[in-house]
Amino acid sequence: MIREKRLNFLIEGLKAESANYANISIPENLKDKQKLLRALMNVRPPHPIADEWLRLQDEELQEQLAEKGVVDIETLPRKGRYILWQGDITRLNADAIVNAANSQMLGCFVPLHGCIDNAIHSAAGVQLRLECEKLMLSKESPEPTGEAEITHAFNLPSKYVIHTVGPIVHTAEPTLKDRSMLEASYLNCLECAESHGLTSIAFCCISTGEFHYPNQEAAEVALTTVKRYFKENPDSSLTSVVFNVFKDIDYAIYKKLLNDDGQELE
Repeated sequence: MIREKRLNFLIEGLKAESANYANISIPENLKDKQKLLRALMNVRPPHPIADEWLRLQDEELQEQLAEKGVVDIETLPRKGRYILWQGDITRLNADAIVNAANSQMLGCFVPLHGCIDNAIHSAAGVQLRLECEKLMLSKESPEPTGEAEITHAFNLPSKYVIHTVGPIVHTAEPTLKDRSMLEASYLNCLECAESHGLTSIAFCCISTGEFHYPNQEAAEVALTTVKRYFKENPDSSLTSVVFNVFKDIDYAIYKKLLNDDGQELE
């Protein structure tokens, strides 16, 4: 199927699910079609959809992934088991990537929002929200801060997504409880990966950005907690830990912290 026709089919399928979308016109430009599809996927509730729609969605998302390019974590500079990489986490082929989720655990419903939750769900496909809903229905309560849940990754190059709800900082500086909850997020993600026999995990900057944890302090908690975990678990199956950053400020912070002992990433 020609790509433009495939996108039209996918958009029309989502438009047909709600009368609210009846007057939305499909743009002519390929990139604009992709943006509209993503926006409609973002707002779509987690209910079943036809197999043919899913098949064509998967084709489109796999083509988008091929255009972005998969990043093989084994080719990245490292320092022991630690890797610092700046870029789009949805390109990494780590066994698991970490998603900074909210307590509803269904992804971001704001169309085209710039958060990592939106990016991961958009690249994975609507199946991720469907699996997250099944997981949450089994719990019958919001996801507690600091815990971690694992799902399949669907159209992402990783095998799994580990979802964690980091603390939201409501004060000028993080409290001791905020720090404790952020430590718990990192520890529970590591333990979740370990329990599934994974060898690599890619962390985003949990709780920064929308959740207002200061970048420097968040990075310090991340590195201190992860290093302590491996000191206490020297035989861990996890041989690669990626600290994935998107902003220049986070890259500079992590690079300095990782190189503080005088050894450079290589």
